[in-house]
Amino acid sequence: MFTATLLTNPANPVLESALVETLRNALGGGAARWLKRGVAAEFEIPEKPSNLWESWESLQAMGIDLCVQKTQGRRKAMLLADMDSTMIQQECIDELADMAGVGAHVAGITARAMNGELDFESALEERVGLLKDLPVGVIDQVLAERITYMPGGKVLIATMKAHGGHAALVSGGFTAFTGKVAAHLGFDENRANTLLAENGALTGDVGRPILGKQAKVDALEQITARLGIAEADVIAVGDGANDLGMLHRAGTGVALHAKPVVAAECDIRVNHGDLTALLYLQGYARSDFA
Repeated sequence: MFTATLLTNPANPVLESALVETLRNALGGGAARWLKRGVAAEFEIPEKPSNLWESWESLQAMGIDLCVQKTQGRRKAMLLADMDSTMIQQECIDELADMAGVGAHVAGITARAMNGELDFESALEERVGLLKDLPVGVIDQVLAERITYMPGGKVLIATMKAHGGHAALVSGGFTAFTGKVAAHLGFDENRANTLLAENGALTGDVGRPILGKQAKVDALEQITARLGIAEADVIAVGDGANDLGMLHRAGTGVALHAKPVVAAECDIRVNHGDLTALLYLQGYARSDFA
């Protein structure tokens, strides 16, 4: 059996009963279950629809996400999450670059790297090189003044941990940011790159080895082995090309507000919901949230 989940932005709850019933009937689904009125509903269907992406496309225009996955095993024991533009709403390196006066140039490189047009490691080296001589104190200033959190992150992690889950933040960004973000949101652990500094200023280099696409896959393998769980027990979330490895390997890979080239490679795409969508996808109702 499969479960079809309909989601929308909790800040704009446009999901109506009539639409849920129409789609349920069209797909030959069982009784609908509301996870939160106006925001999320699900029903079981016997098979994956052959016209899934046509239905998905029409619902996108209404501000609604449609996700179909196997019913069995969809509740996960671990969250593996990207940070930039996933758990937070910014790209940290772009914010640092803006403070260094090279914001537009670096943002252009970041966009191309996240879209898979550039090699991640060389693109990171180039961008970090442009931060040379930036005072280290700027990092705390960016954290305080420029970083905002993606809605739903704290409740996602708290709810999964309340049900025995583990949460890991794995970023191609920097430990100076992941440490603070992980602590604020309640992650159990975090991995990222290290910005090198001397005499209170950035050197324009990053510690080796560089954590890129493969490092996220390695984290998936290593953490699940340590916890004694299967990779199928993981829900992973990200938005960029360097996330595709872990999104493909995890039991459930969620492309969240992802670049089009990334979303095109993922079966579970959330363009309208926030991070609580990852709870609804696992069958949690709003009343189950921590």
